[in-house]
Amino acid sequence: MATDVPPPSKGGSEPTPVTPSTEEFVAVQQSAEFGELRTAHRSFAFPLTIAFIAWYLVYVLLSNYAGDFMGTKVLGNINVALVLGLAQFLTTFLIAWWYSRHAASKLDPKADAIKSRMEGGA
Repeated sequence: MATDVPPPSKGGSEPTPVTPSTEEFVAVQQSAEFGELRTAHRSFAFPLTIAFIAWYLVYVLLSNYAGDFMGTKVLGNINVALVLGLAQFLTTFLIAWWYSRHAASKLDPKADAIKSRMEGGA
């Protein structure tokens, strides 16, 4: 049977994290600091998710209903549909990169503070 408590560290340099109780988890979840973390995540992730889904649906609708426009040649055999399709990949990677930067600068410090306090490191 597995336990939630990790084995003690060797050398004694790092303290063994304490497993918080259910009441402690609930208290942290209801704290203002956790609310700020949740708001920081949601205020970034939700608008970008909605914008990307809208951008994707525009592409799909254009592909279905604006065939002449999507078939317009841009350069050689490259048409608008190919450019917009490749732009879908580009925006996916840009959003992932942007979220990574946002998380590292805004979310991770708050989450680490909460985690260290929960594990008894504060």
